[in-house]
Amino acid sequence: MSKILRRIGASPRERGSVNGATCPDIFELEDGNFAVIGTEATADLDSHLPSDAARADYERIVVISRETLVRAKADIPDV
Repeated sequence: MSKILRRIGASPRERGSVNGATCPDIFELEDGNFAVIGTEATADLDSHLPSDAARADYERIVVISRETLVRAKADIPDV
């Protein structure tokens, strides 16, 4: 399993979380992939995926706040 290299974007505390521990987050992994902490929403969103989208049984749909992704934009590598 890959290890976390760094957080992408602002920390939960920087985004206004009172305890800084229960908010969405994005991390870059040492293998170049990204890990996301978000609210599990597979049951609610799976049937609404576009016809050209699919997920494997082991994949989950998670929701993160717009602010989390927008504030991460500057830290996402171009390549």
